[in-house]
Amino acid sequence: MTEQEGVIKYDLRHQHQAIFIDFSLATLNAWRKIMLQLELIGQNPARYQGYGFGNLSLRAGKSQRFYISGTQTGHLPKLTLHHLALIEQADPEHNTLTSSGLSKPSSEALTHAMLYRQNPHIQAVIHVHSPTIWQQTQALKIPCTQADVAYGTPAMAQAVEQLFDRHQLGAQGLISMLGHEDGIIAFADSLAHAANILIDTLTAAFSIEFEAASD
Repeated sequence: MTEQEGVIKYDLRHQHQAIFIDFSLATLNAWRKIMLQLELIGQNPARYQGYGFGNLSLRAGKSQRFYISGTQTGHLPKLTLHHLALIEQADPEHNTLTSSGLSKPSSEALTHAMLYRQNPHIQAVIHVHSPTIWQQTQALKIPCTQADVAYGTPAMAQAVEQLFDRHQLGAQGLISMLGHEDGIIAFADSLAHAANILIDTLTAAFSIEFEAASD
């Protein structure tokens, strides 16, 4: 695929200003470090034209607002307040986002917004790039968006909404984005649960690979 990673495709209205958080940055960085060590988040010259990949977000209280890691922060060993954005308002149907922070939000923020809209119990979203999981989408029966649906677009947000409408998704789970190379999204009622869904699924995908190699 030739799609360039990390390109913001929505209409962004961003206020460059300091933000305050209502969660533990240490806990966020601890889970993110595990994702970095598993190479689910990061930056590698040999992958995706060298652009950073992967992001995570947390809902702000009980509102539709959420905090998300900034665009092209995948290479950083840890995040600070300077590397986060607060999504104040999202309108996937009209491809617009309003945000604030000292970093602009990730290119996948529109998809995160649609997930938070679907279920109030969703409190955290992690978007990773895993060739291992992605290639086993069918074998693992992971709900997926179609190959002609590009990331970071209203079409992707609509595709995610349709998965909920067809009752393929609940308050926590996994989505494979077939139109976004290696793109996987986990969501749950906490960052810990979302991360563990990814780890468990990665283990299952590796198991399939080992079984195939032993045949």
